[in-house]
Amino acid sequence: MNTGSCLCGGVKFSVAAFEPLVGHCHCNMCQKFHGAAFSTFIEVKREHLHWHSGIHLLTHYRAKNDSERSFCQRCGSSLLFESKFNREQGTVEIALSAFDDKPNVTPDAHIYLENKVDWYTPNDSLCKYQGYRKS
Repeated sequence: MNTGSCLCGGVKFSVAAFEPLVGHCHCNMCQKFHGAAFSTFIEVKREHLHWHSGIHLLTHYRAKNDSERSFCQRCGSSLLFESKFNREQGTVEIALSAFDDKPNVTPDAHIYLENKVDWYTPNDSLCKYQGYRKS
Protein backbone atom coordinates (compact mmCIF):
# COMPACT_ATOMS: atom_id res chain seq x y z
CA MET A 1 0.00 0.00 0.00
CA ASN A 2 1.33 3.43 -0.95
CA THR A 3 0.53 6.15 1.57
CA GLY A 4 0.57 9.88 1.03
CA SER A 5 -0.23 13.14 2.74
CA CYS A 6 -0.16 16.88 2.41
CA LEU A 7 2.60 19.04 3.92
CA CYS A 8 0.79 19.63 7.23
CA GLY A 9 -0.37 16.00 7.51
CA GLY A 10 -4.04 16.93 7.70
CA VAL A 11 -4.91 15.08 4.49
CA LYS A 12 -3.88 11.41 4.43
CA PHE A 13 -4.58 8.82 1.76
CA SER A 14 -3.40 5.51 0.38
CA VAL A 15 -3.35 3.97 -3.08
CA ALA A 16 -3.68 0.24 -3.65
CA ALA A 17 -2.53 0.19 -7.30
CA PHE A 18 -1.25 2.56 -9.95
CA GLU A 19 -2.06 2.94 -13.62
CA PRO A 20 0.94 2.94 -16.00
CA LEU A 21 0.88 6.67 -16.89
CA VAL A 22 3.41 8.76 -14.95
CA GLY A 23 4.16 12.04 -16.67
CA HIS A 24 6.09 15.23 -16.19
CA CYS A 25 3.62 17.94 -17.23
CA HIS A 26 5.05 21.26 -18.42
CA CYS A 27 1.74 23.06 -19.03
CA ASN A 28 1.33 26.60 -17.70
CA MET A 29 -1.32 25.55 -15.17
CA CYS A 30 0.91 22.84 -13.65
CA GLN A 31 3.77 25.35 -13.43
CA LYS A 32 1.58 27.77 -11.49
CA PHE A 33 -0.12 25.06 -9.38
CA HIS A 34 3.19 23.56 -8.24
CA GLY A 35 5.41 26.64 -8.42
CA ALA A 36 7.94 24.68 -10.47
CA ALA A 37 9.10 24.09 -14.05
CA PHE A 38 6.84 21.02 -14.27
CA SER A 39 4.78 18.67 -12.15
CA THR A 40 4.80 14.88 -12.02
CA PHE A 41 1.50 13.06 -11.70
CA ILE A 42 0.62 9.38 -11.50
CA GLU A 43 -2.77 8.09 -12.58
CA VAL A 44 -4.89 5.86 -10.33
CA LYS A 45 -8.36 4.36 -10.58
CA ARG A 46 -10.74 6.05 -8.14
CA GLU A 47 -11.52 2.73 -6.44
CA HIS A 48 -7.81 2.32 -5.60
CA LEU A 49 -7.65 5.69 -3.79
CA HIS A 50 -8.63 5.58 -0.11
CA TRP A 51 -8.94 8.66 2.13
CA HIS A 52 -7.81 8.18 5.75
CA SER A 53 -8.25 11.72 7.06
CA GLY A 54 -8.71 15.31 6.03
CA ILE A 55 -10.92 14.96 2.99
CA HIS A 56 -12.84 17.96 4.41
CA LEU A 57 -9.60 19.98 4.07
CA LEU A 58 -9.50 19.55 0.29
CA THR A 59 -10.28 22.65 -1.72
CA HIS A 60 -10.91 22.43 -5.46
CA TYR A 61 -10.18 24.78 -8.32
CA ARG A 62 -11.95 24.24 -11.66
CA ALA A 63 -10.11 25.81 -14.60
CA LYS A 64 -11.57 27.19 -17.84
CA ASN A 65 -10.71 23.90 -19.59
CA ASP A 66 -12.94 22.04 -17.06
CA SER A 67 -9.99 20.37 -15.31
CA GLU A 68 -10.08 20.34 -11.53
CA ARG A 69 -7.13 20.62 -9.16
CA SER A 70 -7.39 19.78 -5.47
CA PHE A 71 -5.18 21.01 -2.67
CA CYS A 72 -5.10 21.20 1.12
CA GLN A 73 -6.75 24.42 2.29
CA ARG A 74 -4.54 24.48 5.39
CA CYS A 75 -1.04 24.09 3.92
CA GLY A 76 -1.68 24.51 0.17
CA SER A 77 -0.16 21.17 -0.88
CA SER A 78 -1.01 20.30 -4.47
CA LEU A 79 -2.53 16.83 -4.44
CA LEU A 80 -4.92 15.92 -7.28
CA PHE A 81 -5.64 16.67 -10.90
CA GLU A 82 -8.74 15.53 -12.78
CA SER A 83 -9.59 16.21 -16.42
CA LYS A 84 -12.66 15.33 -18.47
CA PHE A 85 -10.75 12.23 -19.61
CA ASN A 86 -10.12 11.22 -15.98
CA ARG A 87 -13.80 11.63 -15.11
CA GLU A 88 -14.81 9.48 -18.10
CA GLN A 89 -12.27 6.79 -17.20
CA GLY A 90 -12.91 6.81 -13.43
CA THR A 91 -9.35 7.87 -12.68
CA VAL A 92 -7.59 10.73 -10.95
CA GLU A 93 -3.98 11.92 -11.10
CA ILE A 94 -2.04 12.32 -7.87
CA ALA A 95 1.07 14.49 -7.46
CA LEU A 96 3.93 11.99 -7.14
CA SER A 97 5.61 14.21 -4.55
CA ALA A 98 2.63 13.77 -2.18
CA PHE A 99 3.57 10.17 -1.38
CA ASP A 100 5.29 9.60 1.95
CA ASP A 101 7.59 6.86 0.66
CA LYS A 102 8.27 7.38 -3.01
CA PRO A 103 6.55 4.68 -5.07
CA ASN A 104 8.73 2.44 -7.21
CA VAL A 105 7.55 3.98 -10.49
CA THR A 106 9.33 5.71 -13.33
CA PRO A 107 7.92 8.60 -15.34
CA ASP A 108 7.42 7.66 -18.98
CA ALA A 109 6.97 11.02 -20.71
CA HIS A 110 7.27 14.79 -20.75
CA ILE A 111 3.99 16.35 -21.92
CA TYR A 112 3.01 19.87 -23.00
CA LEU A 113 6.59 20.82 -23.79
CA GLU A 114 5.20 23.63 -25.97
CA ASN A 115 4.81 25.51 -22.67
CA LYS A 116 8.07 24.55 -20.97
CA VAL A 117 10.11 27.23 -19.23
CA ASP A 118 13.06 28.62 -21.18
CA TRP A 119 15.61 27.77 -18.51
CA TYR A 120 14.99 24.01 -18.45
CA THR A 121 15.33 21.49 -21.27
CA PRO A 122 14.77 17.81 -20.53
CA ASN A 123 17.73 15.78 -21.75
CA ASP A 124 16.59 12.32 -20.68
CA SER A 125 15.36 9.43 -22.82
CA LEU A 126 11.66 9.78 -21.94
CA CYS A 127 9.07 10.30 -24.69
CA LYS A 128 8.57 13.99 -25.36
CA TYR A 129 5.30 15.51 -26.56
CA GLN A 130 4.56 19.12 -27.47
CA GLY A 131 0.98 18.66 -26.22
CA TYR A 132 -0.70 15.67 -24.61
CA ARG A 133 0.43 12.13 -25.37
CA LYS A 134 -0.22 10.91 -28.86
CA SER A 135 -2.36 7.80 -29.22
